[in-house]
Amino acid sequence: MEATNILPILKKRLAFLSGGKDRRSGLILTIPLCTEQTSMEELSSTLDYLLGIPSDKCKARGFTVIVDGRKSQWNIVKTVVLMLQNVIPAEVSLVCVVKPDEFWDKKVTHFCFWKEKDRLGFEVILVSANKLTRYIEPCQLTDEFGGSLVYDHMDWVNKRLVFEKFTKESTSLLDELVVINESEKSNQLDKERPPDCNFLPSLDPETVLQTGHELLSELQQRRFNGSEGGGVAWSPMDDELLAQPQVMKLLDSLREQYTKYQEVCRQRSKRSQLEEIQTKVMQVVNWLEGPGTEQLRTQWGIGDSIRASQALQQKHEEMESQHSEWFAVYVELNQQIAALLSAGDEEDLVELKGLQQQLSDVCYRQASQLESRQNVLQSAHEFHGTAQDLSQQLDGLLGMLCADVAPTDGAAIQQTLKHLEEKLKSVEGSLAGLREKGQVVMDQMSNQTTWSYGKDVPIENKENIDHIQGVMEDMQLRKQRCEDMVDVRRLKMLQMVQLFKCEEDASQAVEWLGELLDALLKTHIRLGDDAQETKVLLEKHKKFVDVAQSTYDYGRQLLQATVVLCQSLRCTTRSSGDTLPRLNRVWKQFTVTSEERVHRLEMACSFHTAAEKVLVQTSPEQGDLPVEFEQETYEEVETVGKALLDRLTVPVIFPDGSEQYFGSPGDMASSALHIRDKMKLVEDRKLTLHEEDEEDVEQLQYDQIHDQDKELQDDEELQDDQELQEVDKELQDGEELELETDTEKS
Repeated sequence: MEATNILPILKKRLAFLSGGKDRRSGLILTIPLCTEQTSMEELSSTLDYLLGIPSDKCKARGFTVIVDGRKSQWNIVKTVVLMLQNVIPAEVSLVCVVKPDEFWDKKVTHFCFWKEKDRLGFEVILVSANKLTRYIEPCQLTDEFGGSLVYDHMDWVNKRLVFEKFTKESTSLLDELVVINESEKSNQLDKERPPDCNFLPSLDPETVLQTGHELLSELQQRRFNGSEGGGVAWSPMDDELLAQPQVMKLLDSLREQYTKYQEVCRQRSKRSQLEEIQTKVMQVVNWLEGPGTEQLRTQWGIGDSIRASQALQQKHEEMESQHSEWFAVYVELNQQIAALLSAGDEEDLVELKGLQQQLSDVCYRQASQLESRQNVLQSAHEFHGTAQDLSQQLDGLLGMLCADVAPTDGAAIQQTLKHLEEKLKSVEGSLAGLREKGQVVMDQMSNQTTWSYGKDVPIENKENIDHIQGVMEDMQLRKQRCEDMVDVRRLKMLQMVQLFKCEEDASQAVEWLGELLDALLKTHIRLGDDAQETKVLLEKHKKFVDVAQSTYDYGRQLLQATVVLCQSLRCTTRSSGDTLPRLNRVWKQFTVTSEERVHRLEMACSFHTAAEKVLVQTSPEQGDLPVEFEQETYEEVETVGKALLDRLTVPVIFPDGSEQYFGSPGDMASSALHIRDKMKLVEDRKLTLHEEDEEDVEQLQYDQIHDQDKELQDDEELQDDQELQEVDKELQDGEELELETDTEKS
């Protein structure tokens, strides 16, 4: 019985072998009854299938049947127990009926099983689920009975299907392989008998072997996990339930026959391949020595231009394409022959080596000639391409040399000259490359041969060599003519560079002179704080004017050189343009401004000199000055100061009528303020001197009166002293008289 026949019944899980064992190592058969009506026929079929799985040795140890009646009625449980007598009477050792806690009449149930004990042939006990471990270890019970054994019924069913499918397919495949191998052995003994190459197995041996290996790996993995887990993860897919040795035996037999079958296929393929190789080798050799050689023999030209060489290359590529198809066949044949030679069959070695040598000689010789021809055409194409590029370069260079030179400035001339030199250098490099490529082509053509009548025959290439040499000589002559014209053009362009340089420098001189003028107007505005500083400013201004004069002279010389160069170049259209008028205009403006600057500095110097005379005339070192000189000096300071102030407010008037002020209004105001301050200081000094004169007169009068008073006082004091002396003398004389009187009295 196969699982596929009762698959719907097996999926109902009416009974199952969980893989657990009792204390006698007997298998545990579980019958889980449910609330629904259980079909005894389906249960019987399930039991018949399950009992056919274990080996006879396993059956001899007996079964322990667990009838789970917790969800069923007593009459159904009784029917199932009685059915076990008919299905497996000799194999059943113990029947454990799991009862509900309070449902059945204990006396009735116990009496019924006790009465039927001798007739049944096995012991039936009623036990609750929690006391089932008295008879079976917890690790051998599934979780529905409080155990720890893992069991997945659908997984078990799927593995059974795989096992049975493998057993059926492997057995059928073994029979077919045996027939094929025996038939091939008979064919080898009788070589005249044609082989039956169409006889092939109905199943793929690789697929069947892979299925078997996966199944065996699964069985071994489950058994290994069960042994390591201490029996907790035990599965019914071990060698006792699924016959692991049977799978291994089938795999060994299948591998043996499949190996023989592979050898049979190899021998068949080798014979067929050898015949095919012989046919293809002769096809390749005949074409290469026939049409292929004839095509090469007729192609020997290199063309006279790049377009002609491209056309020849295209024809050669078409010819190579035809040869490539045969070379691809050669590569494939060579690989096949190498594979057969590596097999090491002595009877075929000599023939295979001969075919391989013949094929290699013909193909290598033809490929060498194709490569030689391709190299010649490629070198010729490069030669013609270089010649065409060189011709275009020479035409471009000649066009530049024949065109009129009308550059706009010196930089453009320098760029044009640089471009001309680069083009000439490029022409020289291209000509050297042309010679090199031409020599390569001639060397390749001198070594070119063709295969004719079994030997190499040189190809006549005199016409091609003469063409290459002629092209190189023509290019050399054209290049020499261009070099001569370049020398003439170079000299002319260098003169034009000098012309533009002179014009540029002259314009620069005008700009410099303008900058000097601008600096003179904007920065040369100080008039000095005293006469000494003003004289220093005059000296600096003279040097500044000398620099401007040198710049002007330099610009004039450059413009004269420009005229000479234009005459030398016969360039009547060029002249100094507006540079000379600009130079003269700026110089006139600078001259007017410089003269104005000198006038102002001279006036400032006169002003400071007169002012300083006034300021120092009353110093002790100078002494008193004449009154006439003082008045003239004061008038000079006032006159020059006012004139200078008036001049500061007047702009510089250029010859063209335009006006320009020195510095900013603030700068002029500052200079004017300084002058006014100094004029005020002189005025104050003048007033101070006048007041000092008046004070001197008053002091003189005061001194005279004071002297008179002092003389009178001295006379009075002298008279008083005389009177005092007389009184003192009288007193002294009186005292002496009294003293003498007292002496006399004594």
